[in-house]
This record gives sequence, C-alpha cells and structure tokens, in this order.
Amino acid sequence: MHEPLWVFGYGSLIWNPGFPVAERRLARAAGWRRSFCMRSIHHRGTEADPGLVLALDRADGAACDGVAFRVAPGAEAQTLADLRERELISSAYLEVVLPLTSTDGALMALAYVIDPDHVQYCGGLPLEEQAGIIARATGGRGPNRDYLWSTTEHLHQLGLADPELDWLAERVRSLCT
Repeated sequence: MHEPLWVFGYGSLIWNPGFPVAERRLARAAGWRRSFCMRSIHHRGTEADPGLVLALDRADGAACDGVAFRVAPGAEAQTLADLRERELISSAYLEVVLPLTSTDGALMALAYVIDPDHVQYCGGLPLEEQAGIIARATGGRGPNRDYLWSTTEHLHQLGLADPELDWLAERVRSLCT
C-alpha cells in the first residue's frame, strides 16, 4: 500500500470511517458512479431478504464525489485489516487503488468498487424498485433506510450533490410513513 494511506469514502465511510483520520479532503473519482448496485446480505439485509448498499460502479463519463481520508500515521496496518473485514465480508467488492482529484490536488486512494461479475451485483435496477427494497430491508447493522438517510444527510452537510440519492431518500420516506 502507498504511504500515506488514503481511503476514499463515498457511502458509509463518509459518516463512519471506523479508523483514525489524520486529514479529510473532498475528492472525486472520475469514471465511477455511486450506485445502489450491490445486494446486501449481511449489513443492511439478509440472504432471505437482501437490502441494497452503495458501491462504485464503473461508468464512462461519470464522476463520484466523496471524501478522501488520510489514515493517521502508524494506524495503516490495523486500518487495512479492519477495512478488509468490514468491506470484504463477501467478495462483491474489489479492493483497488484509484486516482482521485481532491481539493488540494491529485492523490491515490484505496477504494472498494463493485465486481460486476459477482452474484450480488444488481446494477440498473429501476429507482422505484431500489426504493421498495431499501424501505423494507434490515440487516446486522440496522435498517437499510437508515444507511440511505445517513449517507444523503452527510453528503448535504459536505455540500455534495447526488440527485439520485436525494430522490431515493424522499421516496423511501414516503414509503415508510
């Protein structure tokens, strides 16, 4: 791994990195889009009733805005072990190093992207279907809707726009009332 170790957060890592952070920068991954394209059978759903979680899905011309976290010096090895336990619970994510543009220039960051050949990949689901799944699914880390709402809330706090997630958040609210 590169030192310093940077990690790109585009979903729950934004609001729950789970490792000691020395620095945060707004950052963009070109050629990727944030998408509810991974069925969650552990954290936000079950094997019997899968939820959906965000992943970076390759898309020409797209860009995903998120947060680059510089891991605190000395915590790199433990952070990498913890991230692998958390993110690689199934083999649906691939661990890659991506070039990012950040508020202070270019950097390379560890990121977890979807494996489009994995059985949990579900790219292209209509937004209405995504909303229905997110509204009802619950997994080991709680309701799927809380994951969506927390992510959209934190994106707003950072001034990062994601109209698709905003639409989903409002639609899920309407389905849950």
